[in-house]
This record gives sequence, C-alpha cells and structure tokens, in this order.
Amino acid sequence: MSARDEDLTALMRAAVGGDAAAYRDLLRTLTKSLRPSVRAACARVGLPAADVEDMVQDVLLAVHLKLHTWDPTLSLGPWLNAIVRHKVIDGFRRRGRRDEVPIEDFLEILPAEQAEAAPSREALERYTEALAGNQREVVRAIGMNGLSITQTSAKLGMSEGAVRVALRRGLATLARLYRSAES
Repeated sequence: MSARDEDLTALMRAAVGGDAAAYRDLLRTLTKSLRPSVRAACARVGLPAADVEDMVQDVLLAVHLKLHTWDPTLSLGPWLNAIVRHKVIDGFRRRGRRDEVPIEDFLEILPAEQAEAAPSREALERYTEALAGNQREVVRAIGMNGLSITQTSAKLGMSEGAVRVALRRGLATLARLYRSAES
C-alpha cells in the first residue's frame, strides 16, 4: 500500500468514526486525486472529457452514500477503484452508443436554430421559489446575481462541492418545472 493510500485510508477511518474535519479533508483530497483516474477511465471507454467533472461528483456522492459498505480493516484504494469503475460504466451506459462528429464541417449547411422564448423574470422567480432552501439560494446567487461558485460558497457558508451539487440539482428541478408548465 502506498503512502497516499495509507493517508486516504486513515482519513476515511476517521471520517467513518465521525470526525467532520477528517471527512472534509478526505473529500478535498479525493476530489484532487480522482480527477486523473476518472479522466483516464473516461478516455478508455470513449466518454468525452466534458463528462469528467460530473463523473467525479458522482463518485464523491457514491462514496458519501456508501460509507457504510467500506470495511475499515481494508485499504480504501480497491473500494474506491470499484466505485470509479462502476460510475464510469454507468456513465457509458447512460450515454449509449453515439458517435460524436464535429459540426464545424457542417456549419454552412445546417439551419440556424430558432431561439426558444426565455421565461420572464417573474416566471423565474416563481419557479425558483419552488426550490428547496440551499438550492434556491445557490441558483439565485449564481444564476440570477452572477456570483461565482467560490463567491457563493463563501456567502452561504457551504463547500464549493456542495454549491455545485445544489446548483446542478436546482437547475434540473427548474428545467422540470419549466417543461411541465410548457406542456
């Protein structure tokens, strides 16, 4: 076992034991160390590089949800590698068999897209009110007030990862609300 594996395993043991600071350190360290391995795994199965950050977030969420399945007597590395492998496979399956073709070669012959009518400011406010507390505040701060993730994190006292998750979930909920109102 490498020193990095030992450090991560020690952080995981402390986090499972209830040490909140160790848990934050674990997630921060995992985020940095997961990106290269997730990027490589995505490249192996043909997923675009644009999916890497979402995949890292999916892995971190799975780690959080599956903490209870990890055996503290074992190294964290194999358990974590299994989660990465499964999340990459899930991403590949979700994406399906699609070939990507750059559209630059076809720009001259493709018809211009018709812009959809954007919802009014009042409609956005109404939809935003339907969001859960943190999601509402994050969507307002970033989407309506133009703050960055870092600024929103500091303003709301949340980690940047939590802000990203709340934004992603909030925008997905807003999209569902908008689509259902359009139907």
